[in-house]
Amino acid sequence: MKNSLEFIYKQQKELSVLGGIGALLGWDHMTYMPPAGAAERSEQAALLSKLSHEIVISDEFWKHITRLSKNIDDLDKKDRNVVSRLEKDVEKARKIPSDFVERMAKITTFAYQAWENARAKNEFKIFAPNLEKIIDLEKEYCDYIKLPGPSYNSLLDDYEEGMTVKKLEQEFSFLESKLVEILEKIKSSQIYEKQKKPNIKLESEKQKKLCNLIYEKMNLSKQRARIDISTHPFTTSIGNDDVRITTNYEHENPLFSFFSTVHEAGHALYELGMPRNDYKDTVISDSPSLGLHESQSRFWENMIARNYNFWEYFLPIFKKMSSNGFSHFDLEQWYKLVNQVRPSLIRVEADELTYCLHVVLRFEIEVGLMSDKINVSELPEVWNEKMDKLLAITPRNDKEGVLQDMHWSGGSFGYFPTYAIGTIYASQLFKKLSEENLKVKTEIQQGNFKNILAWLDKKVHRYGRLITADEIIKKACGEGLNSKAFVNYLKEKYYKIYEV
Repeated sequence: MKNSLEFIYKQQKELSVLGGIGALLGWDHMTYMPPAGAAERSEQAALLSKLSHEIVISDEFWKHITRLSKNIDDLDKKDRNVVSRLEKDVEKARKIPSDFVERMAKITTFAYQAWENARAKNEFKIFAPNLEKIIDLEKEYCDYIKLPGPSYNSLLDDYEEGMTVKKLEQEFSFLESKLVEILEKIKSSQIYEKQKKPNIKLESEKQKKLCNLIYEKMNLSKQRARIDISTHPFTTSIGNDDVRITTNYEHENPLFSFFSTVHEAGHALYELGMPRNDYKDTVISDSPSLGLHESQSRFWENMIARNYNFWEYFLPIFKKMSSNGFSHFDLEQWYKLVNQVRPSLIRVEADELTYCLHVVLRFEIEVGLMSDKINVSELPEVWNEKMDKLLAITPRNDKEGVLQDMHWSGGSFGYFPTYAIGTIYASQLFKKLSEENLKVKTEIQQGNFKNILAWLDKKVHRYGRLITADEIIKKACGEGLNSKAFVNYLKEKYYKIYEV
């Protein structure tokens, strides 16, 4: 047993190192790599993916895992946790051939470049051939995994273990109806009729200073993390003490960089809070679901940075750092501006109320693509129709519509629903935090987020994959995923803002 334990920990260490190398290549690909480097980068990424996968599915690794699993009662608690989780992961991975992993890595590297090119030229047809290949590979993947029900279940499970199309359709049906209901009430208000689109400007350098400030205020260590620029903001973990986040300062709305930095910093804090010590470089030192990961970014972005008390502290700083560019706003006006409900074409710009409708749209499209009810060539048209149905607005071009997200270029099908799941979790966590820490409003008002981070560390971060996301939320909030809690939060906040 000792030899088997030594072997599985050695293999996990190697996988952790290879994963970090792959993450670094991916970060460079989306930030500083020259465009002509895509061909060689695809070869590099493919080889790394293949090597990692071959370690995971090797017969020797599986032999040691199964030997330990048969004698699991003789192991100490830490080893039992690692072996149990590892057995599930490896059993699933062994269904996937190495050549498939290699092919997927190659095509997604090229596809990202094609997506960037298509987006820049506003032509979906440039990206479409790559997307068709990716979807064919996703279908092939589902044939290997073969979870019960629709093939899309096999994709969902990779990001949100145990989640199914049926569960999401029920949850999203309720959520969609309530969000549309709230939106219609708000649209009928006089405040909504009179509101104007924000017209604020802020130079890139000043945006950068504000982003660096919130980065520090959120207690994100510059010794363990850094912030850079990319087309689409993202977070990636290179190692236990090396997390990278990105933002974009060239957006039309100068607040985009600020809120995207808060969002990505939330992801980074979770990554840096994962269980280490005995669990370092093991399957436990990771998030149990992308929904839970997203809850951390949405928590900081919406529950904190769109909070009235937050702007009591930050608005004077904004005014000072912007050379009085925002001097004509008082606190009430500014709070309403940053929480303005305005159906948007772009998901990452969407207000807190309508954001999840964007996720519902993508979920429906992905299910349609995987079930052959939607063809890639039809995507721009289908996208526009669904935008009109859900948000009563229609994209003028592909960049505003089907080309706005990079996720499909990376083969991330099944990922989008986690944005809504995480948004719901975030509202539940904030409600519980407010009940347990009666001083939280004052702390936010003072720009002091240390106790909030400590609470999240205790309730979410420290578990890693020791238990499921559902179990973590139940322990923290006393209940699992609950869209009703999110809807109640929205009503309480936005009916007050719009005097409904």
